[in-house]
Amino acid sequence: MPRRRSISQRHPKKPSRVRIVRNVAPMARRVPLHPMPLTVPTRWVKNIIAVFLLPWCAILTQTFFTAFARATIHQHLWAGAEFWFFSLGVVLWLIAFVGLPRPVILYVFGHEVTHVLWVWLMGGRVSKFRVSGDGGHIITNRTNFLIALAPYFFPLYSLLAILVYGIASLFVNVAPYGQLLYAILGITWAFHLTFTCWMIPKNQTDLSDHGTFFSLVFIYLMNLVLLSGLLVIASPQITFASFGEDVVQNLRSFSQWISALLNAYTRGHQAPVQ
Repeated sequence: MPRRRSISQRHPKKPSRVRIVRNVAPMARRVPLHPMPLTVPTRWVKNIIAVFLLPWCAILTQTFFTAFARATIHQHLWAGAEFWFFSLGVVLWLIAFVGLPRPVILYVFGHEVTHVLWVWLMGGRVSKFRVSGDGGHIITNRTNFLIALAPYFFPLYSLLAILVYGIASLFVNVAPYGQLLYAILGITWAFHLTFTCWMIPKNQTDLSDHGTFFSLVFIYLMNLVLLSGLLVIASPQITFASFGEDVVQNLRSFSQWISALLNAYTRGHQAPVQ
């Protein structure tokens, strides 16, 4: 019988939990004939992976802000209607997030639906789905760090808006509503970002169960990848090829910087020749 795993999302006063229910049977204690092999905790491995992801975070951050500044200042991205409607959506949501009651149940619903989508993507099954004003949870036969962290880097409502727009374009002319799409993307992206930043400090076990350090690095990197993709799509002057060339150039510069540091360190620790 497969183990039942429950991934839960609670109100900030009741942070989310991942529960694993196991069938427990009495067992006789035996002394192993051979010594147990040395094992390394999975969390340690993930923390090591997170350390190696940090340079990629720095490189992609530099590339994104360089491309954004170039498109905004030199290529006049700021003058386009798409930029202003997206920015308007962001501002409207920030005003609503700060000044109005926060739609927590809408966030919880999207959070749990995202869990479900990623469970299905990983070939798992969901046997229970629950959402309420106090929180929500799903019960599934499969979980991993992608399923647990997906709601923090997968902007469900933004992708739904793009999907609806794409499907509608097959039947009607949606070109006059392109600016409205950018405004909705601004609202939904800001919704995703603000709720993600608001929930992360509230002891979410989605993060701690897979190592908080690893989870935060992975969430930042994935959000930056998606934001870079949106920048390329929104700017006619930036292509995926040119953005990739910038990433390679920054990677080369970073490698040269590390090499110079290592050479300086090596020279500083060489014993003087008599």
